[in-house]
Formats: sequence, C-alpha cells, structure tokens
Amino acid sequence: MNHANMGDYGYAISQFRLHNTATPDIDAHPYAVTMKYGFGLNMEQELTDQFRAFMRAGWNEGEHETWGFTEADQTLAFGADLRGDWWGRQSDKLGAALVFNGISNRHQQYLAMGGMGMMLGDGNLSYGHEKIFETYYNFPIPRMRGVFGAFDVQYIDDPGYNRDRGPVLVSGMRLHIEL
Repeated sequence: MNHANMGDYGYAISQFRLHNTATPDIDAHPYAVTMKYGFGLNMEQELTDQFRAFMRAGWNEGEHETWGFTEADQTLAFGADLRGDWWGRQSDKLGAALVFNGISNRHQQYLAMGGMGMMLGDGNLSYGHEKIFETYYNFPIPRMRGVFGAFDVQYIDDPGYNRDRGPVLVSGMRLHIEL
C-alpha cells in the first residue's frame, strides 16, 4: 500500500473532458493523500542442486499514478536459472524468463487520450500487453564480497503497451549489492 499525494487517472480524464487541461494531466489535481494498493507473489523451486524455476505475479488497482520502477498494473513472469557448476563457476547463474505486463483500462484510456505517465505516453496508444523474453548471466564481482554484476538481454514485443511500437531488443548491465 502506498499513501501519497498521487493523481487519479479518472480525475485527470474528467478534467480534460471539461477542458480544464489541454491533455489529461496526472499532476493537475488538488493536494490529497490517496492510497494505491496491490499485491505481489514470488515462488521459487529448486529442481536440482544447480537448476531453479520461479514464478512471479503482481497486481495493483491501476486507478492512481505509478509510484514504482515501471508502469505495470499487472505482471506475470515465469523463468529458470542454472548455476555455473557445469562450467566451473559455482556462483554464476545463467537464466531466462518470460514476462507479461498489462495496465488497467483507465490507465489505457488516460494514455490513449494523450496523457503522460512516469515512463509512458506519446499521445497515441494501440493497446497490447507487453511481452518480454529475457536472458541474463549473473556473477559475483571478484574481491568484492556481496557485490554481483549481470549482463542482460530483453526482446520486448509491444513495448510501452503499444502494438504500434517495436519489437525492440534491449541490452543492459546490472550491479547488485548485498549488505
């Protein structure tokens, strides 16, 4: 649960329809502490000493602006990873995942009318669920206890929930620090 001064997609749409804003604007609202709620589920299963499978799911109410790392109101991910024993690097992991993301009807309507989100919005939305295939290689950084790096490649179909965009290939690197 998040309690914050956040905008409401329905209010932004109504203000636009009343011609109070030039486009739906999630930031154009009176100060009011509102609540955004949701849930997440993470399941992991060791299938062998070296092979693990996982599933993650998440949902939020999709009526209030995003206060997280990405604009997803629903998410479902399946994946697996293999520990590096086979190639002599027991602390490394090679993995793959399939991810399906979606946004609420109100969130879709807001973006289709020209609204801008934290990361989304270009005034034209032909909605489609975001579909991602991801591969990664995770490894400890030598002589730095609790520090891990990762190389990552993602193939994203309908990026930003827009069937008119993509597909795109995104590569990245991550740094993870455990204290």
